[in-house]
Amino acid sequence: MTDELDTASQLCADIEEDFLKRRKRRKPLERAWQLNCNFVKGEQYCALDRSGEICPVDKKYAWEQRRVFNHIAPVVDTRLSKLSGIRPQLAVRAASADEKDKRAANLAAAILASAGEDTDLDGVLSAATSWSEICGTAFYKICWNSETGARVGMADGGGTIREGNVQISAVSPFEIFPYSEKEESIAAQPSIIHAKALPVCEIYEIYGVRLEGRKAKELNFVLSGGEDESKAYELVLERYEKPTRARPEGRFSVTAGGKLLYDGVLPYINGADGTRGYPFVKQVSVPVAGSFFGSSVVERLIPLQRAYNAVKNRKHEFLNRISMGTVAVEDGSVDMDELTDDGLAPGKILVYRQGGTPPEMLSLGSVPDEFWKEEENLLAEFVRVSGTSGFSEGADSFAGITSATGLQLIIEQTDARLNVAYQSLKRAMKEVGKQVLRLFRQFAGEARLLKYAGENGVNEVCCFKGSDISSDDVVIEADSELNMTPAQRRTVIYELMEKGLFSDENGVISPSSKRKILYMLGYSSFSAGRDLKEMNFARAAEENAVMEREEAEVKDYDDHSAHIEEHTAYLLSAKREKEQEKRIYAHILIHRQKLNERKKEDKWITENK
Repeated sequence: MTDELDTASQLCADIEEDFLKRRKRRKPLERAWQLNCNFVKGEQYCALDRSGEICPVDKKYAWEQRRVFNHIAPVVDTRLSKLSGIRPQLAVRAASADEKDKRAANLAAAILASAGEDTDLDGVLSAATSWSEICGTAFYKICWNSETGARVGMADGGGTIREGNVQISAVSPFEIFPYSEKEESIAAQPSIIHAKALPVCEIYEIYGVRLEGRKAKELNFVLSGGEDESKAYELVLERYEKPTRARPEGRFSVTAGGKLLYDGVLPYINGADGTRGYPFVKQVSVPVAGSFFGSSVVERLIPLQRAYNAVKNRKHEFLNRISMGTVAVEDGSVDMDELTDDGLAPGKILVYRQGGTPPEMLSLGSVPDEFWKEEENLLAEFVRVSGTSGFSEGADSFAGITSATGLQLIIEQTDARLNVAYQSLKRAMKEVGKQVLRLFRQFAGEARLLKYAGENGVNEVCCFKGSDISSDDVVIEADSELNMTPAQRRTVIYELMEKGLFSDENGVISPSSKRKILYMLGYSSFSAGRDLKEMNFARAAEENAVMEREEAEVKDYDDHSAHIEEHTAYLLSAKREKEQEKRIYAHILIHRQKLNERKKEDKWITENK
């Protein structure tokens, strides 16, 4: 028992020492991120001193103006609004043309859609993108929470057993400490530490260990700012170690307050080919070669913001001197205290010493043109450095352009600066989708119900098990790849309709195509009617699944032509066993026979009318 305690205490000491080393090594980056946050909030009269700490910048003179004219916040808001208007839509690619693989891909896509709704993926994506744009880097943490989901039973101790669900959260870069800041990839890091401040009551609920805790300010850690000062907190250190030859399943250790809370293998089989990996996905605003953390546009704008504040304040000081005036007074000619308090107010009776020189206003001229030119240059520099267009800034720089094509080209060129951030966001979403599917494969169990929004927005329910998720090849939908806003996407759909690409050989748009068009336009509620053709295709697909094991019954009310088409496509999609092939072919022959009988019956009815 003593050896185990020594090992636990040694492991705690090792993790804490490792964390302190990483934090000290990463301190300059943290201070730079804090400086970025300050400038976005408007606290802009601060700088990094020689020791790397943030210190306030004091006034040189008591009369010096220190107003903040924040142009960084609107730039960040503009970039975030453009990125938030573009959401990559995830899909799953089937492993082959086999119907089994297609069904598995459709199931995986439904799981992704359901998980996205359950975890508020849009909100998580917005929070992570905000961290990415301000600090340059953000992280997603994908875990399995066994305390959520539908109730499936009662534990022996009286607790509720739930089926569990995936949990996706946005993690700030302040909480992630990699082994090396020079390794760009997460997967290549030998280990990663996730440090976070949690209330001791929450630590007890999760790990069952009681800690005394400290005040949030005593942790000496960059916090989110939403901590309750009345609660006791403790710094929880989670160290994830990459699988090695000595530890093929990796290692996951958790410490807090000098106590070991957990030590074991990496909890999730979320890597490629059934391996265990880190539950983190990285997103950057501007990648930096040879660096784990990315860069932010805010860092480039800080020198411009400081120069702009200086120019604007000096200009206002000059205007104050001109409007309020500077008074020249002969020594001893007037009461200086009265003149200092009231100035030369209009209508004021000024008494000065007999024989003395009356006070006079000095002429200071007008504001030099250099102030106006420098201000305009700095505003233009903001647009060039930030990558935001003049349209979003409300400028009239393009008032002379009347061509719609020319305006569209300018918009595309200005938005091209956001493609780097968008590509990183897209890669992050694909990796998040893969990890979500792998977690469901690991924890879904033998029977689980899934509710998801099908076509026409109708809720559908299906039952699956973890082994049914055979495909995790997550891709981005084609229309989402184009990086278009919803308005641009609708315009493209209208153009395709005008060119007849949705019409058949007779120039008619089929009911199923109409339904899909309305769904893409966002008016799926208008297509509430039932499409019998699609319903027959769906029933035929169910029959295909049944005929892998046994015979399927042919109904008289079936649309036999639709069934023949679906069964034939299923038969040709992949190689089948001989018994399955014979069963399906015999089923197709029955449909053909009934179709011919129906045609003969219709012909007789027509002739005998």
